[in-house]
Amino acid sequence: MKLTKKGHACVRLEKDGQRLVIDPGAFTEQDAAVGADAILVTHEHPDHFSEEQLRAALDANPAAQIWTLASVAGQISAAFPGRVHTVGEGDTFTAAGFEVEVHGQMHAVIHPDIPRITNVGYVVDGAVFHPGDALTVPDRPVETLLLPLHAPWNKFSEILDYVREVAPRRAIDIHDGLLSDLAPMVYGRMLGPDGPGTGGAEHIRLTPGESLPL
Repeated sequence: MKLTKKGHACVRLEKDGQRLVIDPGAFTEQDAAVGADAILVTHEHPDHFSEEQLRAALDANPAAQIWTLASVAGQISAAFPGRVHTVGEGDTFTAAGFEVEVHGQMHAVIHPDIPRITNVGYVVDGAVFHPGDALTVPDRPVETLLLPLHAPWNKFSEILDYVREVAPRRAIDIHDGLLSDLAPMVYGRMLGPDGPGTGGAEHIRLTPGESLPL
């Protein structure tokens, strides 16, 4: 399986000629989901869910389908009849040849005055976990954690402790679209060998368009 980092929270996974894209949103390249055979969406916030991007992908591939939670499916199922599947925590399904498990229910708390929304994460092929906007710990080991590095709802200590608790082989940065070019110097040091320690997980930063074999 090959993982390609796209803008902000979006990644593309490729295996056996099939492509799975997770969370193409407003901070992602406009063609990030074009060519996808399957698309997963974790929640309704626009940096993870863009109807425009989904429409471009489904228009480009008439066989492409979407799996997402009810709050997103309710907004797009009429536009893509028969191609949107609603999932929730505990569900398992096959999407374009990838085996997917759904973990989690709620978005992280941004502020007590802001109502929480639903959010799910996806474990793909038992190896890669995309948590969306939550620090969900899946009830199974994963080799690769897609790490929400920066958001209005997190701070560094929580991110580091999250890596330690999930205990992946590697943690790859996502959700980094609001950071300046100075961020890798700081986060890379804190999550690297000179930091407090990730519990053995290798910290990896990919720039948009960069790929890694898993």
